[in-house]
Amino acid sequence: MNAYAAMKQYQTVNVNAQVSEADPHRLIQMLMEGGLQRIAQAKGAMQHGNVALKGERIGKALGIIGGLREALNAEKGGELALNLDRLYAFMQDRLTQANLKNDVSMLDEVADLLREVKAGWDGIRQS
Repeated sequence: MNAYAAMKQYQTVNVNAQVSEADPHRLIQMLMEGGLQRIAQAKGAMQHGNVALKGERIGKALGIIGGLREALNAEKGGELALNLDRLYAFMQDRLTQANLKNDVSMLDEVADLLREVKAGWDGIRQS
């Protein structure tokens, strides 16, 4: 097993352990962190002309944001949940457009929005 494969295996085990021990609040934080990481990876791939990796990472970011949308509870969250759903839908659209147009600024826009939502989410625990 080469060093890269060993590192990937360790990361998978580490993430699985974190997920199994996480409460719902932490799981959402982990999704947001993962989304931000995938967007950053897509940006790097885009800047280096790695089309396959760019598409893969944007696809993973789209899936993560889809997971965030699915986690919303409109019944309990009311207007806030509906607004977040619209924002996540906008993010998904921008990621798709970024992929099609090879536009780094759209990736940055989504990352900024996701960081802002994450900062609010993180603040819930500190209150």
